Formats: sequence, C-alpha cells, structure tokens
Amino acid sequence: MTHSDTTTPILLFDGVCNLCNASVQWVLLRDHKAVFKFAALQSETGQALLRRFGLSDKNFDTVVLVDGERIFTRSDAPLEIVRRLGGVWALLFVFKIVPRPIRNAVYDWVARNRYRWFGRREECMLPRPEWKDRFV
Repeated sequence: MTHSDTTTPILLFDGVCNLCNASVQWVLLRDHKAVFKFAALQSETGQALLRRFGLSDKNFDTVVLVDGERIFTRSDAPLEIVRRLGGVWALLFVFKIVPRPIRNAVYDWVARNRYRWFGRREECMLPRPEWKDRFV
C-alpha cells in the first residue's frame, strides 16, 4: 500500500462482527459524497495498515479510521466519521466534549460485549455490488 492509497479516509472494521457490519452499512447509506473507503481489520489491507501504525493485527477491539498519516481509534473514530458525514450527523460531534477516558470506557464496554449482544459471522461480509468499489 502506497501513501497515495491513503488519501481517502479508510474505515477499518471487524469483518465478522454483526454490530460492526451494521455500522459500516449505516455509514455507506449516509456517505452520499463517498468520503470513506472500507476494509475489514482481518483483510490484507487492514492488516498492513494496522502494522504500519503499530496497532495489534490480532486484537480487533476497535474501529480504526485511517486518514493519511493520522489514525482515529476507539470513541474518536465514530465521532470523526459523523463529523465528516456532515449535515445533521455532524451534530453528534458535540459528544467530543465528553472527556476521552469516559467516552473510551463506554466504547470499550460495548466492544467487549458486541459478540454476545449482536453476534458474529463466520466470514467477513460481502458488500452489495453497488458498494464494491468502496472496499479496499
């Protein structure tokens, strides 16, 4: 992966997590300007980006937003996503005022329980044909 491949923000997500897959579909349906590309954390692209930024390539407990040389993880990633979606969704960025330790504690609690609450797949999701070019 070259530097030019990361000029478009890439959202890395747990490809076998039902909550994560639903979240990606939620973003896809609202990302009318095609701001984001997507890759499963388990994919070759996801693994390469995790290693590039010194993150675990085995522990998939956070969504990761890669934007050039910057990364956003845990509660910062969804807040940055809604900010970039714009419109009414950007109003959710107001939660940035909640101190990061509190936001991340809530994020971590959901992350720890996501498989139990929402289930998991045996394989990563296959995107709809109209979204295929949004996945790297």
